[in-house]
Amino acid sequence: MNSLNELNRQIISCTRCPRLVAHREEIARKKRRMYLDWDYWGKPVPGFGDESARVLILGLAPAAHGANRTGRMFTGDGSSDWLLRALHKYGFSNKASSRHREDGLVLTDVYITASLRCAPPANKPLAHELANCRPYLQTEFDILRRVQIVVALGKIAFDSYLAACTDLGQMVPSPRPRFGHSTTYSLSPDTTLIGSYHPSRQNTQTGKLTREMFDGIWEKARRLLVT
Repeated sequence: MNSLNELNRQIISCTRCPRLVAHREEIARKKRRMYLDWDYWGKPVPGFGDESARVLILGLAPAAHGANRTGRMFTGDGSSDWLLRALHKYGFSNKASSRHREDGLVLTDVYITASLRCAPPANKPLAHELANCRPYLQTEFDILRRVQIVVALGKIAFDSYLAACTDLGQMVPSPRPRFGHSTTYSLSPDTTLIGSYHPSRQNTQTGKLTREMFDGIWEKARRLLVT
């Protein structure tokens, strides 16, 4: 497969995980009161961004009333507000917010994807569900050949990236990289993995992740890019 459009069509039609199918569709039917006038997406959510990206952002999964509602990763929830503010500040986005699929957002040098393409119950995917989704991520690796920096938002995303590399037969450093905020690993001469706390409300409202800490991730990513 050599087309993101073809890959994304496959992702959108995926029904590999019955538990996730049932959950995402139930959310789309019931909706949240403040979004009753929305036609929820309620399907697997593909990645999006610059097909020539040198920075790959890997999240956990679509938010139940964010991407599962809007149909675009990191769109329409509090986490997206944090991410887009930072991307805009460091020149990776033309806008500082992400509201819906037709809001005019354009990413530059960045592609956003996730370890899981369906919203999981309680934000807790099962191991076999992550494994089912992993081939989609691996195909993105194959298509997005210019990627130099991978920013993994959260431990699950960090570990999912390493698992995808291992499955593809790529060398992973020993001892195995361990997740932490701003931890940085050179996985090859061409690829650097950066860990970051996820900009979830659980992290941002408790102060576990501050604006300064999150800005530091994107300042580092910008600095490490090789022209």
